[in-house]
Amino acid sequence: MKSIRFRLLIAAAAVLLGTALAQSQSSDAATAPPPPPPHGHGQWGMDGRMMGFFADYLNLTDAQQAQMKTILQKEQPTMKPLFQQAHQVEQQLHVYVEGTYDDAKVQALATQKAQIEAQITVAQTRLHNELFQVLTPDQQGKMKDMEARHQARMAKHMQQAPPPPVDQQ
Repeated sequence: MKSIRFRLLIAAAAVLLGTALAQSQSSDAATAPPPPPPHGHGQWGMDGRMMGFFADYLNLTDAQQAQMKTILQKEQPTMKPLFQQAHQVEQQLHVYVEGTYDDAKVQALATQKAQIEAQITVAQTRLHNELFQVLTPDQQGKMKDMEARHQARMAKHMQQAPPPPVDQQ
């Protein structure tokens, strides 16, 4: 139960990180369209909608929003290279999907990917903890309630999923 709640918090913080990164860009960078985020990372909230959602839903004060933005900006130098590394490994793996398959090289890339994902998980967990600590006890309770509802929806969805196909050999 805690694991799923924690994962949701991690996902929410990742969204907040992406939002803050997008909003913290200089005015020069704002004139050029931003590059698309790596697949699976920061796809939502780059336009500020998710940050706005959490600010409204949790009734964050301006001071809390500023504190969160500072935390997100502080973590950007750690998170951005990790996401870039993960994206590069994904691109390298894709070569073996469409080209000649090399088990040893794919295994090495998979190991590298797992190490990067572990670092991302640690960084996101630290970030989410810092963001969660900014919330008041009432806001923390509201966040936990939202996570519990999300878990219930996911559990219901997983129960409705068709069983995986069975290999017949």
